[in-house]
Formats: sequence, C-alpha cells, structure tokens
Amino acid sequence: MEEKKEWWVYIVVCSDGSMYTGITKDRERRIIEHNDSKKGAKYTRNRRPVNLVYSEILPDRSSASKREYYIKKLSRTEKLKLIDP
Repeated sequence: MEEKKEWWVYIVVCSDGSMYTGITKDRERRIIEHNDSKKGAKYTRNRRPVNLVYSEILPDRSSASKREYYIKKLSRTEKLKLIDP
C-alpha cells in the first residue's frame, strides 16, 4: 500500500462561530475526530460540531505547517476572504 505524501491545511468553523486551522494527511478522518472523538483538538472539543469551510493540499508536512502558520496569523476578516474570495 502506497503511503499518502500530500498534506492538507484546513479551516473549520465551530458551533460558536470561531475558526480553527490545522493540518492533516487525512482530511475526512480529521474532521470526524474534531466532531466525535477525544482525538479532536482541545480547542474544538467544546465547540462542536465543526464544519469544514476551507482546505488546500500541499506536497509535504513542512509546506503545510508553514501555510498553517501563515493562515493562523491572518485576521478573521482575512480568513473570511480566503474562505469566500
């Protein structure tokens, strides 16, 4: 079985309207974890359900981490523009 090499950076909107940005190799599994598992981020556990609103694929973990860092530094308004240009 060939291992996935690409990584996803994603944004979810939580039930309280806040946004969470993360990275993963398996986007679908990660959203399920945010909504239904203790493996979800501590931030999202008390803000369920979350809804995936943005994702982009990157070639490796380093690129995904750098993009995640960039997105996390954006203002809410800038994130909303990224989600819905």
